[in-house]
This record gives sequence, structure tokens and C-alpha cells, in this order.
Amino acid sequence: MDADREQDRLARLSMETQAFYDRQAMAYDAGRPKDLFEINWLRRAVADAPTGGAVLDIGCGAGEPIAAWLVAQGFEVTGCDFSQSMLDLFAKRLPQARAICADMRDLSLDQQFEAIIDWGAFFHLTRAEQRHALPQIARHLIPGGRLLLTVGPGEGEVTGHVGGEEVFHASLSLPEYTDLLAQAGAEVEEFVPNDPDCRGFTVLLARRPKL
Repeated sequence: MDADREQDRLARLSMETQAFYDRQAMAYDAGRPKDLFEINWLRRAVADAPTGGAVLDIGCGAGEPIAAWLVAQGFEVTGCDFSQSMLDLFAKRLPQARAICADMRDLSLDQQFEAIIDWGAFFHLTRAEQRHALPQIARHLIPGGRLLLTVGPGEGEVTGHVGGEEVFHASLSLPEYTDLLAQAGAEVEEFVPNDPDCRGFTVLLARRPKL
């Protein structure tokens, strides 16, 4: 019975993510580290993208530090978030970037990208939502394009805390991520669980092979 109650609690929490970020936008942005500890992974994700190439930042939040760095590198950046409060901050901060209010759970943009960054957002989806969303996201890559995701070190559901509030996290296993990406013609290049050089984030880098 306790396990059932916990599952019910996690299910309810998973449905509150959008409202959480709308409510916590200013506080989250203020507390979000902006020292680019993600830089080595970001460089790998855009290694083959030409200057001026199109890059999609899913779960872009308020735009710093990731989208701001991408803009500074000369990429044509599209920021995508389902929190309008976050997106308003993004648009004000980075007027030279494109801002789209959209939900990654059913992403359908009329464009493909040289690289897609989904840092600190994808793991808020439930496992069922991830299974549905990942192939759709990967299909937005051009051949040769890379997808950078933060996930969990193994399959399961946990919670984290931001701004004093609890938030939902989930992950699939690496074999399942590999299979889902294959559905979209993409391959896992590297998977590092709890990366000690990236503040313990679990990072997955995938690529659609060139034609």
C-alpha cells in the first residue's frame, strides 16, 4: 500500500512540472549556475555544426548560460520551453534568438537542426512520455546532427528539489534509450553516468549518421 501511495504521489508530482516552472521562473533563474560547467559537452554537441547553423535548445529556461553561449558562438538559436514565464525571460534576455512555447512531449517543428540540446529538462518527463518523445525529438536532427540529453544513470523515478519545492525526475535504461534513438535513425555516441566532471549529471550524446 505504501508503494502504491508513493506511485500516486509521483504521478501527481509529474503533472505539476509546468506549473512549478511558471511559478519558480525568477527564483530558478537566479539560482541556476551560470559558470558553464556543461561546456565540454556543449562543445561536443556542436562540434560539426557550422557557424550560423541552426541549434535547438529544448527546455531553454531563461536562456543562461546555455542558449547565451550558443548565440555567442554564432549559431542560429531556437529556444523552446513549455513554461511561458521562463520563455518571457528568455526572449527578453536573448532577443536575437527565436523563442517558441512548445511541449517536448509532442514536439513538431517545421525545421531540422544541426544540434539539439536538452539539458536539465528531459528527465522531468515520465518514462512513458520519454518513450513517446525521444524519437520525435531525434527526428528534428539533420543527418550528422547531434543530440545532447541529461537523463538518469539507470531506469527509475526519483525526486529533486528546486527553490524549496519538490520536482519529478525519471529515466529509462541505456539499452532502451539506444533502441528509441534507433527508431529515429540515431546512435548513442557516449553515455556517462554521474559524470564527475559535470557535477554528477548523467549525460547522453547521440548522433544521426551522415547520409
